[in-house]
Parts: sequence; C-alpha cells; structure tokens
Amino acid sequence: MAETDDLSKLNAEAPWPPLLPGEELQWEGRPAPRCYTFRQWRHALFGLFLTIVCAVWTVMGAQQAAEQGWPWLVWVPLPFLGYALWLACGQLLVARLEWNRVAYAVTDRRVILRGGLLKDRETSLLLDRVTWFRLQPHGEELGTLRIHGGEGDPVLFLHCIEYPRRPAVLLEAAIRTRIGINPE
Repeated sequence: MAETDDLSKLNAEAPWPPLLPGEELQWEGRPAPRCYTFRQWRHALFGLFLTIVCAVWTVMGAQQAAEQGWPWLVWVPLPFLGYALWLACGQLLVARLEWNRVAYAVTDRRVILRGGLLKDRETSLLLDRVTWFRLQPHGEELGTLRIHGGEGDPVLFLHCIEYPRRPAVLLEAAIRTRIGINPE
C-alpha cells in the first residue's frame, strides 16, 4: 500500500507555480502562442533563403559528381542544407512544441519562469535582486520582458506576454522598494 502512495506522488504533476511557504502569487501568465512560435521569424526567413541556395548547391554537386566521378561533391553541402532546414522550419516547430510547457509567475518574493521542450526547467529570480528590466513591445497589448538581477543572477526573458504592463508594474514596485523609494 505504501508503494502505491509513493508512485502516485511521483506521477502527480507538481502544482504551478511552486510557491514557498508564506509566498503569495501576484501575477501568472503564459506567452501568446503565435507570438512565441514566430518570435524568431527573421531566422526562419533567412533559413528559407539558405535552404534554396543549399538545395541548388546540392543539385549542382550531384550533377558534377555524376560527370566527374567525385561523390564527395554531393556530401559537402548536406550539413549546410540540414542547418538551413533547421532555421527555416525546425526552430519554429520546436518553439511551438515548447510553448505548451512555458509559464511565468510573479510572487511577492520572486519571478518564476518555467520552460523546456522535453523536461520542465524552472528558473527564478528574487525580487530583491532585480536591478532593471526592459519591456520590448510587440504590439499594443503584447510584449517581452527582459529582467536583470545582480551579478551572477540569471537574465530572465518573459517572451510574448499579453498585457505586459501588469508584471512590469510589480517589477517597478520591487525595484523602488529595493532602492528605498516608496512605491506609489
């Protein structure tokens, strides 16, 4: 009977966000799916161009290999073609699959980011350690927050948040409290 209890504990999903004792959730969000998936659209566009160039290179290499009998001419462009295909569509597919696991939270003590493709990775930054942040707008009510802490702290990117002013106000209040200005 004890074994089944232990197994059920292992199989149960951990609650999100993982709050410490006495910690209160102030904001929770997820990225907008389309914005998160296509946030690297410039790379995908370059990858499409590179795929066309590498495909032509591969075809020309195959023709030269048939004429001159050098089979290595076919193999040389293949790694470049693979990388171009990754840029063109692979990274978009990975971003879309990763989106299912991405979540953000701000508590009264820290900022929490969860992400990962195959395994959840959680990163947190204490609000006392936040030194500055930047809000990069992607539209009227969509933006990315880049949060910096002190030396040695991770830089957190909260990509494609809907209504990003809500967590930004909480971060501003934490910075004001840290430097001794009363939050308004």
